Order: sequence, then structure tokens, then C-alpha cells
Amino acid sequence: MSTTDTTASVLADFNSIAAKRHRGLRHIKDNLFRYLMTAGGIGVIVAIVLIAFYLFYVVLPMFKPAHIEKVAGYVPPGMANSRTFYYALEEQNRIALRANSAGELVFFHARDGEIVKKYNLFAGTGEEITAFHSGDPAQALLAFATASGKVLLLQHRYEVTYPESLQKDAPDSRAVKQISPYLTYPLGEDPLQLTDNIPVRLIAAQSDDEQTTIAAFTANKRLLLENITVETNLITKEKNFTESRGEISVSGDISHIILDKEQRELYIASKQGDIYFYNVSNIEEPLVIDHVKAVPEGVEITSMDFLSGGISILVGDSRGRITQWFPVRDKNNNYSLEEIRYFNAQHSPITDIQPEYFRKVFLAVDASGGIGIYNTTAHRTVKHEQISNGSIGHVAISPRADGMFVESGDGQLQFWHVDNEHPEISWQSIWGKVWYESREKPEYIWQSSSASNDFEPKFSLTPLLFGTLKAAFFAMLFAIPLAILGAIYTAYFMSPKLRSTVKPTIEIMEALPTVILGFLAGLWFAPYVEKNLPGILLLLLFVPLSILAAAYCWHLVPGKFRNRVADGWEAALLIPVVLLSGYLALLLSNPVEHLLFAGNMPLWLTQHGIDFDQRNSLVVGIAMGFAVIPTIFSISEDAIYSVPRHLTTGSLALGATTWQTMVRIVLLTASPGIFSAVMIGLGRAVGETMIVVMATGNTAIMDMNIFQGFRALSANIAVEMPESEVGSTHYRILFLAGLVLFMVTFFVNTLAEIVRQRLRRKYSSL
Repeated sequence: MSTTDTTASVLADFNSIAAKRHRGLRHIKDNLFRYLMTAGGIGVIVAIVLIAFYLFYVVLPMFKPAHIEKVAGYVPPGMANSRTFYYALEEQNRIALRANSAGELVFFHARDGEIVKKYNLFAGTGEEITAFHSGDPAQALLAFATASGKVLLLQHRYEVTYPESLQKDAPDSRAVKQISPYLTYPLGEDPLQLTDNIPVRLIAAQSDDEQTTIAAFTANKRLLLENITVETNLITKEKNFTESRGEISVSGDISHIILDKEQRELYIASKQGDIYFYNVSNIEEPLVIDHVKAVPEGVEITSMDFLSGGISILVGDSRGRITQWFPVRDKNNNYSLEEIRYFNAQHSPITDIQPEYFRKVFLAVDASGGIGIYNTTAHRTVKHEQISNGSIGHVAISPRADGMFVESGDGQLQFWHVDNEHPEISWQSIWGKVWYESREKPEYIWQSSSASNDFEPKFSLTPLLFGTLKAAFFAMLFAIPLAILGAIYTAYFMSPKLRSTVKPTIEIMEALPTVILGFLAGLWFAPYVEKNLPGILLLLLFVPLSILAAAYCWHLVPGKFRNRVADGWEAALLIPVVLLSGYLALLLSNPVEHLLFAGNMPLWLTQHGIDFDQRNSLVVGIAMGFAVIPTIFSISEDAIYSVPRHLTTGSLALGATTWQTMVRIVLLTASPGIFSAVMIGLGRAVGETMIVVMATGNTAIMDMNIFQGFRALSANIAVEMPESEVGSTHYRILFLAGLVLFMVTFFVNTLAEIVRQRLRRKYSSL
């Protein structure tokens, strides 16, 4: 057969039906896989965008301002010509209470003002009420003082029942509850005779199951203290009351007195703007702690009350400014009253301050009809609104902080719905230093829960972000030199046969679950490091020096012996050197510890001002380093090995040494890949969870000490998310931590890609 016939036969076969069918099928497969790959890439992008969108969706409500809405308005129930002393709302916002100057306690429906029950405390006695005080909101204590020097203490309570008669008429068989108000009397229904027919001008009182304390300022300018302790017989249940009395000498006109709920701290404010701080734990010998000038000359204190918890006091003045004060302890364990922060959103005299029951939030109303809602910790004006044309006399907040009463100057009582879910969150409270109650100075603190309602959760993400970066720093400090130098040697100097064993072995390490590394690091390696700390530190010195010494000795070995070792196998000779130097370092651990550190290096460090925790940054850095090394090594080794051979052979042919070729040609060409490897490793270190959870003490502290632990963002989310209430501030702040982690990794990866592309363009001409 001729060549022409053969060519024609081939062309005929290429255009055959089978060939066309094959090409068509291949075209379909190519298009199908191209579309699948495109859809997969777009799907990844969409998934990332949706994750970011959902994180923002959960986080944004925390920064939403408060919203108030008027529900009803009517004339205050009770005697029309009486002056209001106090309003209160029960937990369900259904029943409200008004206490007035006629000695009436009126319980009424919050929505329409319909009276439910009324008590006339001094009916038929002719007593004139001269002073009133409400104690801690949770105790619901009310104190009435009279012109004859008597004091009556009572508590308003609410009983919830589910009467069967109401259940029958309930729609869909739903239970209907009935709320019935009633009163209790801590010291009995008979008033206490505090003075001998001398009117009481100001009064403060607190009561609990064990004792009751009363402070009263009388018309003859005496400040009397009364403490009544209660002892209950366990058998007969009889109560025995023991009274003790004291007195505080005061000068000037007293305008406000308040007593904390623990009945230990008494604050007295004068009309001249002075505040006196007393310790009245011993009622017979009250002790003055501090005296401060709370307002400038010409400004008067118009209101004063405790913030929730009874640690801070809030002082409103005639300028419309509100200041927060609390005792601060110095190094000598002495307390002084310090102004912590102020709020000046209002510009008229503050007429009333009402704290929330359980949060560091308070309401303030002023003489121009404005109302402000503030959070002290966040130093945030949550809401400021003008709700009346005239002065506002009183304000009350419900226990759940979702309803409030406002009595306006025109005699109207307004019931408002309040939507204020996350007042404690602001950029200052999340990222800045905050001066928390009972602390000596402003600090960064993460403490998501507290033991009681006296304190508050602290949501500073700064120590968590610091811990995340600290973990990544020490992990990369350990991993980068080993991974990149190992990749350089493996790709460029190691023999192909040895490389075929080393590279897969290191890459297999990447498949090791990080929970296993964390388990080993926390339960085995951390105690081992504590026990052999000098030896671990000596390892960092002995191993590099022994390698350098071995290299120098190898250089002195005669050539005929060196030539017996094939090129690229020299690293195998270092294995016994590394093992021997490591063994020697650990062997010297105890002698060095006894010689230099009195037999206990961790204790010696602590005594010399360097705190030591067993699970610390050194342990985490090594454990996370082992997790990150395979990633950096594998990508870097591939980048170096992929450098075109004509570049290296050309450099060597021009007289460059192997090392010069590596530094000036290979590394520059492979730099985009090496940089990507480092950035991917950094992203892995930033997002690592299980090693950080198990190998650190999970203490949210900010200290670069390598022997101290920390808490990272990822570990914090893993530890606290299961116990957070869905929709709560704690829940949303954890999502904010996830959003911050997302943004950090996104920024790192974006920066890495930009730098990689620039390096690629710069060295692509080599």
C-alpha cells in the first residue's frame, strides 16, 4: 500500500461515524465537567458569602438602638390631690403599684389604670407622711416615715394562680393565670417608733431575712441609725428581735441618703454637692470612708440612687449630667470614692433615676420632659427621647426591663413598652478598656458569666483576639524555620530516593487529627515540659549547635571518606546527632535545675515575677507547630521543586555555587509558593481550635509571657457556645467572635494572594 493510500485511510477513519461520536461524547464530557467545576467554584463563593451574611445577621441586633412605644395613658389611680412617691410594675407587666403621700398603696391594671386592690396604711391615725424610700428593687421594700417619728416597713408581693374557673373559658384550653398582689411586713404591721415625735425628713431602709437597717434624717438635723436583727427559733419558729442604734454627726443641709442592700454602706448627699461615704457594718460606730465634692459650685444634686447590684451610685444634678461613682481600693487596701464615668445627653435637672433590676442599665428623666436610657459598662446612651412637654416626676421600670411607667407634669401616667435587648454592647465595651465595678483600674476582661446578679458579664474580645494572635505567633515561630528549611533541603539537596520517603511521611502527618495532638499536648507533653523545663530549653540550644558542629566536623573529614556517602544522603547522618544532642539536653535537665533554679524552675520563675502555668504558650506553640509544619512544608517543597531546571543548570554553568543558585535563583522563583504556604499555615494556626482548647489553661489574659496560657477566639466559641442561650447577648457576642475570626482569615488570605501575585509577576521573567 502506498503512502497516499495510507493517509487517505487515516483521514477516512478520523471522519468516521465512530470517531465523530467519540469526539461528540468527549465534547459533552468536557462541557459537563467545565460547568460542574464552574458551579462548584461559584457554590464555594456563595457559601462563604452566605456564612458572612448569617454572621452579620446574628451580630447586628446587638448594635440596634433601644425602642420605646407608648401603650396607654391615663390619670394616676388613687387620691387625686396626693403626691406620688413611687411606682412599680410586676414581672408580667399586668399589675402596677402606686404609693402616694396620703399613705395609699394602689394596685391597678397597667394597661388601663383599673384599680385591683387598695391599702390605706395610716387610715384613722391622723399621721402625716413626711418621708418615703424604696429599697432594693428585688426586695420590693417600701419605707414610710411620719411627722411623729414612726417608720412603717412593708414589701409588695404578687401571687400567681391558675383558677379553674378561668381555665374553662380560656381559648384553646390555654392556662390563664391570675396575679394577686399582697403585702408583707418585715417588722410587723405596727410602725416602729424611731424618734420621740420629731418628724423624719429623709429615710433609707433595707431589709432581708436576717436583719433590717434604717437610716433617718430628722427635723432637728440628726442622722439616726437603727439595726434590727432577727433570730428564728428552729423549733417554735418564734422570732426574736434585737435592736441596736447609732448616730452620725452631720453638718449642712442633707438632700439625699441611700443605703446599700447589704446594709453596710451609707451615702449622704448635701445640697452643696458633697457626698459622704460611711461604713455602717457596726451600727453603733459608723466609720467615714471618704468625702468627695460630686458637683461644681453652683450645681445641685437633684437625684441619687444605687445602680443594680448596690456597688455603684448614680448622681444626677441640676445641669442634667449623671455621674457614676463606686469605691476603689488602693494598694494599701484603703477605699476611696471615685467618679468612673458620666452621661450628659440630657440638659435639664434630673428629677428621677430608676435602675433596672438585674442589668447595669438605668432610666433618667428630667425637668424638660426628656428620658434617657443608659448602660454604664458600655458607657452608652442607649436611648434619649423627648416624651413630654413638661417636667417628668417619676419613672419606673419592670423587672424584665420591657415596660416602664412615666408620670408627666400634666398629671398623666403613661405606660410604655421598652425594647432594649443588648444595652451592654458597644465598641468601647468590646474592644476598649472598661472600668468594671470592684476593679482598681480599667481593664480588658472576658468573663461571660457571673456568680450573682451583683456583678455582670464582661464581653471584651480584645484578650481573645490577643490569645489568637499569640497562639499563631508561637506556632509560626516554631513551624516556619523547620518547614521551609526542610522543604529547601528536601527539594533541592536531598537524593530522589530519600525524598520519595521523607516527603510522603511528612505529608501523612497532616492527616493526624488535631484533637489527638491536643490530647497528647495537654495530658502528656505539658506535664513533661513542666518536669523537664531546663532540658526543653536546652534543646533549643543544643540541637542547632550540635548540627553546626557536626557540619564543621564533616567538612574536616578526608574526601575519600566523604565521597563514600552519596550526594543527598548527608541528612541521614544527622539523625544520630540530633537524637544524641536531645538526649544530652534532657539528661542535663535535673542537674541544671538544681544548680541554677533551686531544684524547681517553674517555682523559681514564679518567685522572680514570671508566672508559670503548666499548659502554656510554649506547649501550644510546639503542638500547633507540628500541626502546621506539614502544610507549609508540602506547599513550599512543591514550589521549590517546580522551579525549571534550566534556571538552575544555567546558573551553575555560569559558575555559581549550589548555595548561590539556591538563594538567588530558586528561592526567588519559588517565593510566591513559599509565601502562600506561610499564609495558609498562618490561617490554619489562627483558626485552630482543639489544640488550643486542650493544651492551654483557657484563661483570657493578655501577657506575652511564653509560660502563660491564653484563650483564643476559636477555643472560646467551642467552649461556650453549647451553654449560651439562643438570642442572648452571650450567644450573639460568640457569633461576633466568629465574625472577627472570619474577617481575620479573609484578610490574611486576601493579602497573601495579592503578595503572591506580585511576587509571581516580579520573578516570572527569571
